[in-house]
Amino acid sequence: MSFLSNNYRVKIQSLGGFLSGMIMPNIGVFIAWGFITALFIPTGWFPNEYFVKLVGPTITYLLPIMIGYTGGHAVHGSRGGVIGALATTGVVIGSSVTMLIGGMVVGPLAALAMKKVDNSIVGKVKPGLEMLIDNFSIGIIGGIMMLAGYTIIEPLFSLILGFLSAGVNWAIAHSLIPLASIFVAPAQILFLNNAINHGIMVPLGIEQVIEHGRSILFLVEGNSGPLVGVMLAYCFF
Repeated sequence: MSFLSNNYRVKIQSLGGFLSGMIMPNIGVFIAWGFITALFIPTGWFPNEYFVKLVGPTITYLLPIMIGYTGGHAVHGSRGGVIGALATTGVVIGSSVTMLIGGMVVGPLAALAMKKVDNSIVGKVKPGLEMLIDNFSIGIIGGIMMLAGYTIIEPLFSLILGFLSAGVNWAIAHSLIPLASIFVAPAQILFLNNAINHGIMVPLGIEQVIEHGRSILFLVEGNSGPLVGVMLAYCFF
């Protein structure tokens, strides 16, 4: 039983590490978007109707597609990155909310499908046709994944985010948002904090920023209070 629990823990940590690997290379893009948002939105430091046009497309399109590309690249190199970005575009276009978590899921899935197709035709393509086959295969598989993202994956994640949004709004209304650490702190141990933060908290926080100009949800995953409590427990007990 102990072996099984350790084995599962390692697998979950590996998954968390993979999810973090999609987020960390794109942190600079998040920072750039954060600066532009803080400066130029109507409730920002220097409101500007011209520059504020950058805010929406960056968070709605660029960031999810970048995450999808990064996840796809991690699975199957540059071809995986291309098809990951293509599939993520289908999820993004079909959604009315920020689909960071959609990119985290559909990007690697599309790259995995492309990898299996590529492996299945290795050695079977006649010389001189490699470029043709490579382009048509990524076009066909990418188009299928894009359609699937638009019609199946996006509605599913929109439903999940809508449910989570209702739960978070309820917690805020009842001053219970600190209890989120009950879920976030264990996720940090398993390296799932980036998935929770950028997949759930950030999209919901963005909606609040657009409506109210600020959101406490950006601080939930970054709250070091539970970690301090754990360290004090180790020190004294």
